[in-house]
Amino acid sequence: MLPLALDLTGRDVLVLGAGRIGARKAAQLVEAGASVRVVARAVLAPLPEGVASVAERPFRADDLEGAWLVVSATGVDVVNDAVVAATSERGIWLNVVDDPGRSSFFFTALHREGDVVISVSTEGAAPALASALRDRLAAALPASTARAAVALRAERDALRAAGQSTEDVDWRPRIDELLEDAPS
Repeated sequence: MLPLALDLTGRDVLVLGAGRIGARKAAQLVEAGASVRVVARAVLAPLPEGVASVAERPFRADDLEGAWLVVSATGVDVVNDAVVAATSERGIWLNVVDDPGRSSFFFTALHREGDVVISVSTEGAAPALASALRDRLAAALPASTARAAVALRAERDALRAAGQSTEDVDWRPRIDELLEDAPS
């Protein structure tokens, strides 16, 4: 597995299933800026504001048209079988909730603090462990973490604007300074 951070802004993402887990995945994807379509036999949990469309009906292979990635949260093996086959055939990334062996990507346990994101994965093996580790790591962050990221972005932008490389700078002393100086 290779952990990556994906920019989903405006990307078409299909969520199959609208129970508690499907609604939670849809919320994460909307928060990430994706254009989320939901297809489900029935909406069983409140969907987040910002979902692009909801179709209450069974999955059809043509639902994949334009999808950049798909989340199957139906819990129905026969539906998942069809989704796995159809996404594989089309080269579309797929997460089958609670079935990591059939998934081409996994959700991670996330903590966001401004521009800083902590992401913990167990490659689908133990989501509860990933969440517990995320919480411990988040609790250990200095209160100034988000402000430090903003300051460092501005400093890097200024160097680039002056035609200088940011790769030759030893940022560690500046990071230590920013994390120590900020009020908690």
